[in-house]
Amino acid sequence: MKKVKITVLRKVNHQDLIEKYENPLEHACDVNEGDIFIANGWSKPENFCESAWTTLSPFVMTLAHGGENIYNGWMKNKKSALISCNDGFRPVSFLLETLNEDVY
Repeated sequence: MKKVKITVLRKVNHQDLIEKYENPLEHACDVNEGDIFIANGWSKPENFCESAWTTLSPFVMTLAHGGENIYNGWMKNKKSALISCNDGFRPVSFLLETLNEDVY
């Protein structure tokens, strides 16, 4: 099994939607553009958003187990995926890339 690098590429904040539909939150997303996390395929990286992990984990597991070419040619790098978390108010785009390092 391979490690998977997770890079935060873009973080968007839809303030108009937040003001119109969301109840006030005490705490929201902690990641920043450029943050990098390493997943070992079966557990959430330390300090990684639980909600984002729920969305990303199936893709991380696929890549970690040698899966390639997700969605038949969607990505230029067949050992990667670009996935966004499921927060409609402040979506974050993550680049997942298979590393050559094995998990032990």
